[in-house]
Amino acid sequence: MLLLPVPVPGSTRFPSFQLASPILIRHHHHHHHMFHLWSLSATTAAAVTNSSQAHLPPIPSSTSTSNSRRRSFDDDQAAVSRYDFSPLLTFLAAKSMSMSSSASSPTSLDPAEFQLAESYRAVPAPLWHSLLKSLCSSSSSDIQLAYAVVSWLQKHNLCFSYELLYSILIHALGRSEKLYEAFLLSQRQSLTPLTYNALIGACARNGDLEKALHLMSRMRQDGYRSDFVNYSLIIQSLSRSNKIDSPIMLKLYREIESESIEIDGQLYNDIIAGFAKAGEPTQAMHLLAMVQATGLSPKTATLVALISALGNCGRVVEAEAIFEEMKEGGLQPRTRAYNALLKGYVKAAQLKDAESIVSQMEKSGISPDEHTYSLLIDAYANAGRWESARIVLKEMEASNVQPNSYVFSRILASYRDRGEWQKSFQVLREMKSSGVRPDRHFYNVMIDTFGKSNCLDHVMATFERMLSEGIQPDTVTWNTLIDCHCKSGHHKRAEELFEEMHQSGCAPCATTYNIMINSFGEQQRWVEVKGLLGKMQAQGLLPNIVTYTTLVDIYGKSGRFNDAIECLEVMKSAGLKPSPTMYNALINAYAQRGLSEQALNAFRVMRADGLKPSLLALNSLINAFGEDRRDAEAFSVLQYMKENDLKPDVVTYTTLMKTLIRVDKFYKVPAVYEEMILSRCTPDRKARAMLRSALKYMKQTLR
Repeated sequence: MLLLPVPVPGSTRFPSFQLASPILIRHHHHHHHMFHLWSLSATTAAAVTNSSQAHLPPIPSSTSTSNSRRRSFDDDQAAVSRYDFSPLLTFLAAKSMSMSSSASSPTSLDPAEFQLAESYRAVPAPLWHSLLKSLCSSSSSDIQLAYAVVSWLQKHNLCFSYELLYSILIHALGRSEKLYEAFLLSQRQSLTPLTYNALIGACARNGDLEKALHLMSRMRQDGYRSDFVNYSLIIQSLSRSNKIDSPIMLKLYREIESESIEIDGQLYNDIIAGFAKAGEPTQAMHLLAMVQATGLSPKTATLVALISALGNCGRVVEAEAIFEEMKEGGLQPRTRAYNALLKGYVKAAQLKDAESIVSQMEKSGISPDEHTYSLLIDAYANAGRWESARIVLKEMEASNVQPNSYVFSRILASYRDRGEWQKSFQVLREMKSSGVRPDRHFYNVMIDTFGKSNCLDHVMATFERMLSEGIQPDTVTWNTLIDCHCKSGHHKRAEELFEEMHQSGCAPCATTYNIMINSFGEQQRWVEVKGLLGKMQAQGLLPNIVTYTTLVDIYGKSGRFNDAIECLEVMKSAGLKPSPTMYNALINAYAQRGLSEQALNAFRVMRADGLKPSLLALNSLINAFGEDRRDAEAFSVLQYMKENDLKPDVVTYTTLMKTLIRVDKFYKVPAVYEEMILSRCTPDRKARAMLRSALKYMKQTLR
């Protein structure tokens, strides 16, 4: 059931909502509900009356069940112009004015109104629909007049397909970003496929995907089949808002398959692009092959999304193949396609190929854009070729492409990732000489660069500089400031910054709360941890995977295992799937205390939840057995790794050697060390120390 407030009869206000659009109030007239329209000016009505004779742009419909629903309604205005609706529109505008100036409702029917209604008695329903579409396609004042038309038609029983009238209005409200009012309108009668479709479309267009998906679920419960246009709108909306991920795409695709929904070319393109953007290029490639087998040609944007996804996964050879296929199919790759492939080369550190694709681009007469140059600079910066990056900056200037702050942010980020924080000042000087002013994003990267290198003085100096230049910090700025102070153990200063963030009017996000929960957890301030969770939920923020992982980690490290287990259970009951990181934290916490049986149990629960254990979790399990002097079980974990294609690392072998030393089996240590070298795993300082320790003890016992 939709949890939306229903307006109280006669009330002109809705709880917690400020509505700039007409307020709809329910009254009763001979068992018919009608909407009274407030705040409609005579000027607006006159303008609409005049415009009803001019061309009004048609709106696309999503209520038909075939591909023709994607065509436009260019003939609507022609149909409407066969009747003169101006007397009706003038009457409704005048009536709205009189109603807005009068507190009471009319008790009897005006003879002039009755006569007007009779004069329109012969108008067929499709023409009323056309009139509404015309009104709804124009300004918001025309939409207000459309309300009045529907109310009037219902009052006089002049048009019986009210379902379609409502769906037309809902579409219009959705496009005007008046989603709340669209829901109020839909509550006037039971939802049908037509009104469901209109509401789902309105939600998707306004980015309210939770409501759209909930409505689709309700629609199925009511025994109605969903609609392929709705799926297109939802997938497009997910892509636009960057909320798209693999589970939601798989869920939507399974629904489409199980309900045997008719899929047109547009939906196929949306699904392929959706899977690509969700990081599932294999699924996208499979669907692309299906589409091509039916003779349909994918759109350029779909192929670009797929090239980008393959490049992000390091599958550059396949990305190249799609790119070449595009050209062979007669689709001329534009800048976006070249950039998608270039990004793949940069990610795979294939510098020569990156340079080559830019050359190809220029030979094809396609000018590189800001993004092209940014990617090339990225490639050079990652390879440590600062001089080449500077040459690209000069090329940008020569091509009249002004380098922006983002380009310098990328150069700075590449130095940050290599720990070369000193280069920040060089980048800043280069930036100023190019006449580019640092923006918020640049300063955020700079603060993060100093923070990661524990240079807190530079962090705060950069923050002060940012403020002095009139750049307001955002949640990313505050989160970075708070986090770097927490990681340096300056918890009190982090807490002060958290308070400053509140006072500055910047609302903390889930990430901010997660950082502070971790900080209080490290200090074992459990009352404050609970307090933060309460504040977070009061602000309307739900704990996410990171929140629960953080809680499990801090509770586990402090030996509060019951609290850690409770977090796991609460998370599962909230419909969230625990991550491998969460179990790693729990297994590691048990291991540190030598609680091998509990660590083993956590490992079993992890497997039961369908999660593949990571190397980190298995190394923690070996450590737990070692702490508990259970060397046979520790080696059985090594065997499990080999059987499940998990390559043991230096930590695995070092922990096993430590286990053998703990149980005085020094003579077995050299064999483990030898196996480590044979498996091409380079011993570190700790591993060599373990071997020396074992050999020294063996030497002593042999004397």
